[in-house]
Amino acid sequence: MLNEQPMWHKSSYSDGGGGNCVEVAEGPTTHLRDTQNRTLAELNLPAHEWSAFLTTLTR
Repeated sequence: MLNEQPMWHKSSYSDGGGGNCVEVAEGPTTHLRDTQNRTLAELNLPAHEWSAFLTTLTR
């Protein structure tokens, strides 16, 4: 099995200009990181948990 690197993109939920940006890499596991501190930490969630989180935010 290949160990593929996540394909990161700026989250559409990120702040439009205030510097509060989050990058997301989606797949079976959703990876999240702070754009300004990419190497500091990363949050990894099963994709279904990320989806449930976003659903909760939009209510």
